[in-house]
Formats: sequence, structure tokens, C-alpha cells
Amino acid sequence: MNSPNNGSRNRPLAVLSHADQDLLTPCLETIELDARQILEVPSDPISHVYFVESGLVSVVGTTVPDHRIEVGMIGYEGMTGLCIVLGDDRSTNETMVQSAGSAMRLPTEVLRELMKASGSLTAMLLRYVNVFMVQGSQTALANGRGRLDERLARWLLMWHDRVLADELVITHEFLALLLGVRRQGVTVALHELEGKGLIRSTRSHVRVLDRDGLQRAANGFYGIPEAEYDRSIGYSSRRAPPGRPLPA
Repeated sequence: MNSPNNGSRNRPLAVLSHADQDLLTPCLETIELDARQILEVPSDPISHVYFVESGLVSVVGTTVPDHRIEVGMIGYEGMTGLCIVLGDDRSTNETMVQSAGSAMRLPTEVLRELMKASGSLTAMLLRYVNVFMVQGSQTALANGRGRLDERLARWLLMWHDRVLADELVITHEFLALLLGVRRQGVTVALHELEGKGLIRSTRSHVRVLDRDGLQRAANGFYGIPEAEYDRSIGYSSRRAPPGRPLPA
């Protein structure tokens, strides 16, 4: 296995105590994440958890015959496999790489043993689980009460936080899957945001031009999980203001 250094890009790993980093680091393996790679299959036992360092991972709710919608988003601020932290061995959701990147991978059995050995590690992971649950509840609120353009603005802000780049390579079809709507609806919503000068959209790319404007367009559906992350984890999951670096 390739062991990471203590300067991991992943925020939960970075905020661990030195003792917990020393406990965890030798067990981690650095891997590449490929776009559309499936990390968790619904109802299948989970073999590894992933501490994302770059790229973007989507947690997708699924049901028969083929209903799918994104219920959570993970970037360098988080990890997969939250059901393992909570004592189970599988999820009802699919976890899929949305944007290629890299991660630190850890076998689930090893994580269980490390959690038994360190109460402070367990507490940190449980705080992240809580933050992710807040994100999920706010996603449900946005899906149920927000207009499509507001939901799209929120999604773009969350992506912008995690990818730390102004341009996203994504098709309208994939956006439609993530938002649970028809492709035509996504195209109309993109054109609305583009008409306000907030983004530039092509067939397979979306570029953020005005982040502050996107926050206004989200109409209150962005910000609560991000503030909870700041409070609970201690490092912001949001994009730093211009001229100010992200926390080291």
C-alpha cells in the first residue's frame, strides 16, 4: 500500500489528532477514482471506505424499476461508507464517482478495528456522519420545495466547493439524473442561470462566472450544511473568498 503523508487533502483526515493520524495513516492506500466508477452497490456488503482527496462522488438513491436521484455529494471534505461508521455493513444507496480524482482507501474491517481502538477517531467520524445527514435533509427540502433553477444553483455551489475549479465537465443527461428531472428541464434551468450571467454552459461543460450571484439564485437552499460543517468539523467545506487561501 502507498501511505499518504500527514498533509492529506482530505479534511477529516487533516483534522485528526496526531495520535489518530499515526494510527490511521499506515492502513491507507492511495488510489485513483475514475468517472462513473461504482464504489458502493445498493444492498451489497461494502469492502472499503474512501476518504476523498479530489474529484466528486455522488450518493444516489435508487428504487425499482429505475428511479434515481442524487441524495448526497462527497468531495475532499468527506468520506464514503457512513453506514460502516454507524455499525452496519451495507447501504441502500449507490455511491458513484461523478468527477475523476483520488482518494485514500481503507478496508472496512480495518476501520472497525481502528474505531474500537480510538474513541476520538470514532467521535470525529460520527460528527461527519451528522454533517452528511444535515446535507441530506437539506437536499430533501430543496427537492420538495425549490424550483429547478434554485436546486441547480445549489448543486453548482456544492460542486464548486468540492472541486475547487470553475469548470465542471458534465452532460445535461447526467445532471438530469442527479437532479431527478428530465433533460429538457435541466437545459432550460441552465439557460436561465446563463441568461443572468452566473454561468456559461455548453453541451458537456458548465463554468461558474458569478458565485455570489449563484448563492442569491439558490434562494436560501444553500448554506445550512456548510455552516454545520464549519461548526462541527472545524474546517470550512466552502470555497474561500478571493485572495484568501483555504485552511491548510
